[in-house]
Amino acid sequence: MSAATRRGRRLRFDGWIAGVGTASGTRLVVGYWPRSPWGAFADVMAEHPDGQRELLAPTPRVADFVASTYTFDTVTHCPVTVTPSATAWRVTAGPLRLTLTPGRRDLLGHVLRTVPRRVAVEPAWAAACDLPARWLMSGVRTRGSAGGGRREWYAALDHHRVTAVDATWDGAGLGPLRAVDPPVRFGFGSVPRGPSLTRVVSTVELPPEHPPSAQNLNRST
Repeated sequence: MSAATRRGRRLRFDGWIAGVGTASGTRLVVGYWPRSPWGAFADVMAEHPDGQRELLAPTPRVADFVASTYTFDTVTHCPVTVTPSATAWRVTAGPLRLTLTPGRRDLLGHVLRTVPRRVAVEPAWAAACDLPARWLMSGVRTRGSAGGGRREWYAALDHHRVTAVDATWDGAGLGPLRAVDPPVRFGFGSVPRGPSLTRVVSTVELPPEHPPSAQNLNRST
């Protein structure tokens, strides 16, 4: 059995994560992935004021994978589009219309940019960063166990504050920008409490593939 088989296949998603809260209590996490195993796509995770967790995903394949990795009460299939620019990120996803205003790169962003990418994407670096991330940003994890026996780790490469949002859900305004508080509960960790836009590479390791046992092989012959 090869080392790759023993550790399980790794899927890498290269893009951005935006995490914002609103005065209504709705908290939103937008994933924008220009590079992934399935090409470019975007998805939205929403936690509503009553605690219901909803995934907005563009295709059944994306929905199945994300819902098997994280935890949701509702999964909605709908087109999800993200149009990024230096002055505004515009998101359209089913009932959601969102415009967020990115700020300048903050101190954390400048620090993250000093780490070579080849180092940042390694599991060992994620492990080294996990405890400091918990101390500095409540609820944030850089590695953990995901659903379906999967493991996941994040490599943060840049970080910007979000300074404003304009958001509606089914036409109703969600109110002005607020902290992501309480933390979202989709997986093993939350996004930063402060509304932010993070350049990130997410790696998901699937469970190892187990070859058939000798007993099962004998039964099939």
